[in-house]
Amino acid sequence: MAKLQTQDGQSISDLSNIQRKLQPLNVQLRYWPTNPDAAELLQRDVLSDDEKKSLIDAHDHYFSKLQQEEHYQQRDLIVLHPNLPQLSSLLEKFARIHTHDDDEVRYIIDGEGVFGFVMPDESQILLTVESGEYINVPKDTEHWFLLTEAQRIKALRYFTSTEGWSPRYTNRSIRI
Repeated sequence: MAKLQTQDGQSISDLSNIQRKLQPLNVQLRYWPTNPDAAELLQRDVLSDDEKKSLIDAHDHYFSKLQQEEHYQQRDLIVLHPNLPQLSSLLEKFARIHTHDDDEVRYIIDGEGVFGFVMPDESQILLTVESGEYINVPKDTEHWFLLTEAQRIKALRYFTSTEGWSPRYTNRSIRI
């Protein structure tokens, strides 16, 4: 279940209240159940390309819906875990406040991560997302991404194009 922490220390775990707090940014947060038939693969840290494809296929009904409604063209699966070589250097580029030229869309199918956001009043919030949660961060939204202590996440990423996902750093400091 998603958890939102505000800069003043308030903690919110009710989905409708979190969605209301995210409304000024137009960030979408939804709950989509993961496919129970994929449970065994979701427990593994290391997956072959065929196993990744199997996980993507097991959740493709969501992609089909996004293709029709939002014109998404591609998807992939990112698998991060503590034993991944160069995990810290991979995460470094997303741990600074940045924006993208396209929406950043992820469906978390295992593990958890933290999105930080700069609100319109320049306050900052942290949103922990976990398995079964779909998030759409609109283009040009100032944000950053971290893993939790478990350092484990599997996320389907949806793209209208891959060019728009290069981070544009804002040089704003994280204060939360």
